[in-house]
Amino acid sequence: MIPDSIIQWDQNATLWLNQLGTGSWDPFWTFMTATKVWFPAYILFVVFAFWRLGWKKGIAVTLTLIATVVFTDQFSVYVKDSVQRLRPCYNAWMQTNGLRLPEGMNGNWFGFFSGHASNTFGFAAASYFGLKLYDNRHKYLAYGIGVFIWAAIVSFSRIIMGAHFLGDILVGSVFGFAAGWSVVYLMHLLFEKIVRS
Repeated sequence: MIPDSIIQWDQNATLWLNQLGTGSWDPFWTFMTATKVWFPAYILFVVFAFWRLGWKKGIAVTLTLIATVVFTDQFSVYVKDSVQRLRPCYNAWMQTNGLRLPEGMNGNWFGFFSGHASNTFGFAAASYFGLKLYDNRHKYLAYGIGVFIWAAIVSFSRIIMGAHFLGDILVGSVFGFAAGWSVVYLMHLLFEKIVRS
């Protein structure tokens, strides 16, 4: 069991962060939190990976991304259904104490841990480390900074939308990063084995 003091801290921190949102910024956060708007960016990255790495390594990185996002997404759903922690928007204490709920929020009842955070940080880690691993001529520092900032903003948008507690985001982010890094190196070992055989 999680101590009540940690739960209360998480609720208070989430409420404070959520109330940083303003009506004028709600369209931005609604856009950032939408899943489908990022599909073109994913496709662009795959095209870039093929162009930069060649078709064999491009396939390896693409399969790594797919495996990472499917794993992080499905595991987060499994944990949500197992833990059954209500999202802030369905939590009576959060609503009573001033939780903001911009238009456009949707989701099922349970929020621990955040699929948005695990998926975006998983994608960020898998894409960044995949590029570095298969192309050691470049450091991809600018891309790494950019993609992790993007993942952090998308994850933060879930707090503004009232969809997740800060704890949901932190756990999801760490899990996604670890999953992305791990899948990159597991797929790399498999790729090297296939190439050598």
